[in-house]
Amino acid sequence: MKKQIKYRRIYEETSPRDGKRVLVDRVWPRGMRSEKAQVDEWLRDVAPSTELRKWYGHESSRFTEFRRRYLDELGDSEHRDAAGHLRDLADHDKLTLLTATKDVEHSQAAVLAEWLTGGARRATR
Repeated sequence: MKKQIKYRRIYEETSPRDGKRVLVDRVWPRGMRSEKAQVDEWLRDVAPSTELRKWYGHESSRFTEFRRRYLDELGDSEHRDAAGHLRDLADHDKLTLLTATKDVEHSQAAVLAEWLTGGARRATR
């Protein structure tokens, strides 16, 4: 069965087609109340490290290197359990990865969606 994974901004309206809604940011989105977010899970530990997030700064010119470093992080001990849990969710449910990032195409949510569907080198458990 093909995995049904999408990603979008947490500020967008929810949809009945979202399936499980998982926030993949390290910090809670500014101005977003938990009731409005309708998040099923918040997986802080699958988000990029603080150091990587600050280095990237959402500068699209750094995205290729950000993507490479983030994929490496998904296999490290700090990310492994959360990444495995996210993979398990994707194996059993429709999944919507949520982020506060304005440019979702150049975000960790996009990298995670690619990784979960096998389009990126997989981190080891």
